[in-house]
Amino acid sequence: MALNKKPVTGMKDIMPEEMKLRDYVIGVIKDTYGKFGFTPMETPCMESIVNLSSKQGGENEKLIFKVLKRGEKLNLETAQGESDLVDFGMRYDLTVPLVRFYSNHSNELPSPFKALQIGNVWRADRPQKGRYRQFMQCDIDILGEASNLAEIELILATTTTLGNLGFRNFQIRINDRRILKAMAAYSGFQEADYDSIFITLDKMDKIGMEGVEKELAEAGYDRESVKKYLDLFKGLDEAEDSLLFIEEKLADFIDEQVRSSFREIVESVKATKGEHFELVFDPTLVRGMSYYTGTIFEVAMPEFGGSCGGGGRYDKMIGRFTGKDVPACGFSIGFERIILIMMENGFKIPNENKKIAYLIEKGVSGERLCDVVAKAQEERKDGTQVLVARMNKNKKFQKEQLAAEGYEEFKEFYKNPLQD
Repeated sequence: MALNKKPVTGMKDIMPEEMKLRDYVIGVIKDTYGKFGFTPMETPCMESIVNLSSKQGGENEKLIFKVLKRGEKLNLETAQGESDLVDFGMRYDLTVPLVRFYSNHSNELPSPFKALQIGNVWRADRPQKGRYRQFMQCDIDILGEASNLAEIELILATTTTLGNLGFRNFQIRINDRRILKAMAAYSGFQEADYDSIFITLDKMDKIGMEGVEKELAEAGYDRESVKKYLDLFKGLDEAEDSLLFIEEKLADFIDEQVRSSFREIVESVKATKGEHFELVFDPTLVRGMSYYTGTIFEVAMPEFGGSCGGGGRYDKMIGRFTGKDVPACGFSIGFERIILIMMENGFKIPNENKKIAYLIEKGVSGERLCDVVAKAQEERKDGTQVLVARMNKNKKFQKEQLAAEGYEEFKEFYKNPLQD
């Protein structure tokens, strides 16, 4: 039986043209984040299943690719449950591995630690356009910085990177989980119901205000609480200064330090940002991960109909490993989404080196071949990209293929140098 030549479902082969773009984007990301002081690091693709299933990854924990125990440790006949069968899992994001890494190496790392991690993650998701079971994430995190300087630096570093990749007219939507909770408390909801209410609120952009009202009513929540809650959002839509409106409404429900810190983030970013993006306070922004404890943000690209990254503060996560909480905040760029947008819009890598193809007649050998290779080496010293290849019978078609790959000049070499 013939072997299967296609990649497994939900994963893909990456063609040379896309690989070239991916390498370029990674180079811009590393260069830009490096200027903000972020340090590259890496973690293994597998983590302990206990860490991945610690109820900090939200819905992603349902999508873990689990790894069977190996050798004598795997006994199918005596296994009583999953714990007898599985000990590792493929990482579904880079945050859980980063927190484990920091917990293990904190004594060897600077404080605060500004981490840059780029790597593949795996989720047993339903594949669709732009969504794969293996995909690359690109995260920056600041660990050990309790002040809002972390949020300010993360937002500015991420938006500078996106700007350097040519993106314009995008938004950074920003909110705070503590503001979300204060709005729910103000409306009279019970704290035990917050997560369920936020799940419904997160659908606002899809089902609208009426859809949220209907879903909350069908869930059995008090009608007066639902009305008071939705009146907050109506007031926000009508207010000239939505942040000031919510500060005044929630004065008795939100800590002054939270209010002033959040406003300082907004004002600091607006004062120093470029013209290529807009910072927007969005009280409907929820972010699905249960580990977020404070500020949350998301990259929205209205021109392309979706989001391209997000993150937030997760001050309680490291304490799950060490018993001592450490402030932490991170921002993840939607790497695969960015690549897809750039390819669909015909992005051309700027300042590419000149590309020349040396096509050598098949009979060329010995001293003559050495001379040709030496010429190619000489041209490469100036930064020129030189491909050395044997000439095909159908030379015209060969050149057309190379031209499609960006080769703009062709040099032909024959057994008789006079033919060159």
